[in-house]
Amino acid sequence: MKKAAVIIIVLFSIFACNKKEETIVENKITKPKTKKIEFGFNYADFNVVNDTISKGDSFGSILQSQNIGDKKVHDIVEQVKDSFNVTSIRYNKPFTLLRSKNKTNNLQVFIYQPDALTYYVIDLRDSIAKAFKKVKPVTLKRKIIGGVLKSSLSETLGNESVETALASRITKVFSWSIDFFKLKKGDRYGLIFTERFINGKTYDGVEELEAAFFEYKGKIVYAFPFEKDTLSGKIEYYDDEGKTLKNFFLKTPIKFSRITSRFTMNRFHPVQHTWKAHKGTDYAAPTGTPISTTASGVVEATGYTAGNGNFVKVKHNGTYSTQYLHMSRILVKRGQRVTQGQTIGLVGSTGLASGPHVCYRFWKNGVQVDALRLNLPTGESLTGNDKTRFLKQMEPLKRELDSIGNL
Repeated sequence: MKKAAVIIIVLFSIFACNKKEETIVENKITKPKTKKIEFGFNYADFNVVNDTISKGDSFGSILQSQNIGDKKVHDIVEQVKDSFNVTSIRYNKPFTLLRSKNKTNNLQVFIYQPDALTYYVIDLRDSIAKAFKKVKPVTLKRKIIGGVLKSSLSETLGNESVETALASRITKVFSWSIDFFKLKKGDRYGLIFTERFINGKTYDGVEELEAAFFEYKGKIVYAFPFEKDTLSGKIEYYDDEGKTLKNFFLKTPIKFSRITSRFTMNRFHPVQHTWKAHKGTDYAAPTGTPISTTASGVVEATGYTAGNGNFVKVKHNGTYSTQYLHMSRILVKRGQRVTQGQTIGLVGSTGLASGPHVCYRFWKNGVQVDALRLNLPTGESLTGNDKTRFLKQMEPLKRELDSIGNL
């Protein structure tokens, strides 16, 4: 038995000694380095410094910080002055320094970006400096959104990752047709527009509003751009029947506000604490909000009274006049001609006012009336060849809008 055990141990030792060790070789895959090209330069060729203009910085001081002497700085400024105004650099704007990769680390290229789209290159690699302006490539991408309003227009657009500035553009387009204070949750909408992307990736805002609709008081109101005069290039917006959206009067004197008091012959005055007539419409807004004249005309009166505070009155024609009360500041003078949508003052709470707002008053044939109940004059409609061209351009856009709004 002992012999058998010894034989087994010996055999095991022999096999163990003859067993070859397995070596696992890892094949390391070396990924090729991707070239980073910015502003037309391969960053791998330079030592790159990205920075922003600090307070007190100037083109000269930045170059001097790169061991360039006063005389050389002066020479560079003279050499590039026809292409780059060195005094134009502004606080907090980005700039890039491309320096040589050798021991000297000399500044070879200075790049300044005044905005997201453009940049200036000052090339110092030759004995004579050169400067040139470049514009980054812009890609336009079409976007279609729609559904029902769940909150304000600005918040709705924000939820769709669209710049809120589009809300102002939309408000301006529909300002004759829709009172945006009266849009309700659940109202349908549809928008077709193009967005700009710098270098194909950096969002740069909305380029053009191609078409839009909003449900307003149970009715669908469309807006389509059309160039009636091809020589002037001026764009106006029309509804689906070719009727202009631009009417004689704007719906409201303030964008994005709310009505706090309406035209009535019997209202409890919040300051005087008595019941009396309120012959205007109050729109609440923060102090300093721009107030626009709702139609073109001539400033008939400006001034201050104990009740009205700072006010402006505009005469539009022989029939209509409007007045704007409680301003914090008046921006026009008596006798001045003003155009529709022009800012004539700023919201305040002067006079008998419990908070910042504008009281908007309306006269027809010398009698104060309720502006919200008037059937006001409308603009012209397209006719003839203009209407034919418009309908051909509009119909495919309307089909797209109707499809997203289930109309």
